[in-house]
Amino acid sequence: MKLKEALYFLGLKPKTQIYGFKINKFELSSEGAVSYAQWLHPRESKKIIQQDAVDELKKFLAPGDAAIDIGAHTGDSTIPIALAVGKTGCVFALEPNRYVFPILKQNSELNRDKTNIAPLMFAATETNGEFEFNYSDAGFCNGGFHERVSKIRHAHAFSLKVEGKNLLNYLEAEHPESIQKIRFIKVDAEGYDYTILKTLEKLIRAQKPFIKAEVHKFTTLAEREHLYQFLTDYGYEIFIVEGENNLRGQSLKKENLAGMKHFDIFCVPES
Repeated sequence: MKLKEALYFLGLKPKTQIYGFKINKFELSSEGAVSYAQWLHPRESKKIIQQDAVDELKKFLAPGDAAIDIGAHTGDSTIPIALAVGKTGCVFALEPNRYVFPILKQNSELNRDKTNIAPLMFAATETNGEFEFNYSDAGFCNGGFHERVSKIRHAHAFSLKVEGKNLLNYLEAEHPESIQKIRFIKVDAEGYDYTILKTLEKLIRAQKPFIKAEVHKFTTLAEREHLYQFLTDYGYEIFIVEGENNLRGQSLKKENLAGMKHFDIFCVPES
């Protein structure tokens, strides 16, 4: 454990650090010029927007589709999805962290000739309210909701109060016209993915969208099996993501759930 984290556990909180961004430009072979606001947090990895990632998403998405990006962070996952569904589509991008949300908002305002991104500063939760998220540093770069994991285990010592909302209730109230267009849901929620997907059960049952989710290293075998059963009960085939350019990798079998520490899955509704 680093010194700042140790001090935080002892109740000695270091000053919160705020970081800006710089605009990087990428020339994609099909999409043309694409801009991206790179967060200047020292723990943030350099993000690259690639045509191959957009092309992979286009295998499953079409112009005019709607999508949801839960745990959008700065928008590096949101922009390729938005390019895949185009200006006539829409991506609802959720990021509750008030220190990173301005970067996501900036990225939602770039590339408006090619994308339509709705940034939402709240977490997808079962009920509306205030929740405590935990992060790895005083700049709140990496972290999330760790309700069932001890602080000693997740070692994310810096807490942040965020707003949570039931996403389906929000969409039904604010964007009812978009619900029938939702064809893709991406969830990256530090092991909270199954709970979030359960809150969207009505939408999943009706729309059968493609789903990309995280199987976090802190999830138990029982939690993994619940997620697997939930998806297969709704007729999904589950694949291991083998990179942004290969969402539909090796088929995931139930007996293999315990064999990998941390991985993403891509779920395809049976035709």
